[in-house]
Amino acid sequence: MAGTPNKLAALVPCVWILAMLLDPTTQNGAVAGHREPLPDDSKDNITIFTRILDRLLDGYDNRLRPGLGESVTEVRTNIYVTSFGPVSDTDMEYTIDVFFRQSWRDERLKFDGPMQVLPLNNLLASKIWTPDTFFHNGKKSVAHNMTTPNKLLRLVDNGTLLYTMRLTIHAECPMHLEDFPMDAHACPLKFGSYAYTNNEVVYIWTADDEKSVSVAPDGSRLNQYDLLGHVIGKETIKSSTGEYVVMTTYFHLKRKIGYFVIQTYLPCIMTVILSQVSFWLNRESVPARTVFGVTTVLTMTTLSISARNSLPKVAYATAMDWFMAVCYAFVFSALIEFATVNYFTKRSWAWDGEKEAQDMRTRDSTAFSKKTNNTFNIVGTTYPMSVGKDPGLTTIAKSATTQAPALPQPVREVRLSRMDGEYIVEGAKKSYNRVSKVDKISRIIFPVLFFIFNLAYWATYVNRKPSITKSNGQK
Repeated sequence: MAGTPNKLAALVPCVWILAMLLDPTTQNGAVAGHREPLPDDSKDNITIFTRILDRLLDGYDNRLRPGLGESVTEVRTNIYVTSFGPVSDTDMEYTIDVFFRQSWRDERLKFDGPMQVLPLNNLLASKIWTPDTFFHNGKKSVAHNMTTPNKLLRLVDNGTLLYTMRLTIHAECPMHLEDFPMDAHACPLKFGSYAYTNNEVVYIWTADDEKSVSVAPDGSRLNQYDLLGHVIGKETIKSSTGEYVVMTTYFHLKRKIGYFVIQTYLPCIMTVILSQVSFWLNRESVPARTVFGVTTVLTMTTLSISARNSLPKVAYATAMDWFMAVCYAFVFSALIEFATVNYFTKRSWAWDGEKEAQDMRTRDSTAFSKKTNNTFNIVGTTYPMSVGKDPGLTTIAKSATTQAPALPQPVREVRLSRMDGEYIVEGAKKSYNRVSKVDKISRIIFPVLFFIFNLAYWATYVNRKPSITKSNGQK
């Protein structure tokens, strides 16, 4: 019986320990009076990663690149284009909005924790080493900071970092405008390390063309161009400070010609056609043909000036310049043609009177002779001449030549017009000069030549494959 109390005393601690293990409040770590228990796992993760980051940054020198003196730092890059355009022809530059991504490995940032990838705040980027990437052909770059700096930083447990930022870049785009407006261009985007040579830092693309540089489906902001595609590459440039790796991306652009057809080409063609209408006007229509010639020449001058305002002041002629020069030559030639025709035009009206009036020009003095008694004898009939107040007009009264009338005879007056010193019967008809042979030839030659020129011009430039010239920069 004495052994029974001893056995019970040994079982009491075991029962108490079992009751504590089965108590839910003790198991969840809840405090009496709290309805929601505090998640210990989350609290432990925050504490763990805080200690990890403190340990990683303790003694970390962000002035030194990873692998200094041991290996070359590789920076993997890729670009996602969210917006491309607009393109400025006068400034030869374009605007692009991108997500610029860089990835490299830093052995000093390895860690062991419950998470493999650790998302970090952008404030940590200023405490670690980051590549000194800059854009070689960038005129102006903007890093977006609203509402906070648009940056992303992720740390993998093996020390690999992913650093992403949103940038808006104004970059140079060298243009060769010989084929304008049927031209094509390759606008480059070049970037690399500013201070580290290829013996210290090298850049590589993460994948092929489509994955390393991709453009959003609705990312084009181009009105005058079509984005045909892009090509990625890699260059090495030499300078006095060493050799540097430069990553390149060429965006291929093809200009849309519709705007220029409506604004320039069609007005030029219509102006040339209008200038050729003057060939069908009578050669004596001096005011009308002069207006046609002068107006079309001034119109071509205005079109040429307005077309040049949207282009940089290049020293060579573009395809549009050649077209407008030929159109200007056609218009000016039409004006010169009228001057030639007008030079050989008679200065008086041709006389298409009656047969008797025609004979007066060809017959001798018997057909039209002025006698000393101030009478005119026309075909056997004598007329006395009386001069009125108007020196340009002469009155001829018909009278008998054989007998003097006893009574005044009725007088039939025929008024003559003085022209080029000759007396012409007013009743005669006036007729124009015949159509000039120059006008007849011009009506055929000018349209045919202009049609042949247009056929050759458009066949040459429209069917030509776009030649894209790439430019290399040097630091």
